[in-house]
Amino acid sequence: MEIGLSVILGVLVLLLISTFRILREYERGVIFLLGRFYRVKGPGLIIVVPIIMQMVKVDLRIFVLDIPTQDLITRDNVSVRVNAVLYFRVIDSQRSIINVENYMEATGQLAQTTLRSVLGQHELDELLAERERLNADIQDILDKQTDQWGIKVSNVEIKHVDIDESMIRAIAKQAEAERERRAKVIHAEGEQQAAGKLVEAARLLSEQNEAIQLRYLQTLTEIAGERSSTIVFPLPMELRAMLENAGGAQR
Repeated sequence: MEIGLSVILGVLVLLLISTFRILREYERGVIFLLGRFYRVKGPGLIIVVPIIMQMVKVDLRIFVLDIPTQDLITRDNVSVRVNAVLYFRVIDSQRSIINVENYMEATGQLAQTTLRSVLGQHELDELLAERERLNADIQDILDKQTDQWGIKVSNVEIKHVDIDESMIRAIAKQAEAERERRAKVIHAEGEQQAAGKLVEAARLLSEQNEAIQLRYLQTLTEIAGERSSTIVFPLPMELRAMLENAGGAQR
């Protein structure tokens, strides 16, 4: 009789203890009453009546989910391996429990398929140079699709884009060819500008005879400063004509 009474008292104590639950600030409890959704409780001390009530605890902190390396083919038919990291949190405890069986697994699988789908629509150059835009596109798609699960995707970051050694060498050759092309373009633009300045200078000299004389004297000064045993004096066209006329007059 005493043993039976002790057992009953023990069961009552356990039921009483299990009635009171404490939830932390970042936790919520989804309460079901006889199998039907009742309400969301927490944080703090809450009461869950045993047998007729059940509670599912939900963590509201940000989860960091590592997306495994995915093999994909870009739009320009290059095989790459890409991995990323996903940041998300639960914003609606009720929907995260009722609308999906396991929101962690569901979000991870959706992130993998979305990563392959989005990156497969872009070329390799975009994957390497426009990661921020691609991150934003993937985040926007995931956020819309997980909204019905009560999930908020706060950020997606592509970590690594791995390509074959042969493709790395091809990219290096392409970059070198691009640098050579830019150097030739810059050189050609410089030649074009220099030619334009020479044409402009020639036009100014042709319009002003005094300018031709000054340029002639400057040239003589430069030649005289050089260490040379032979100096050739160029004569202006006007002076040459005067000398020819003087010689004809003497004859």
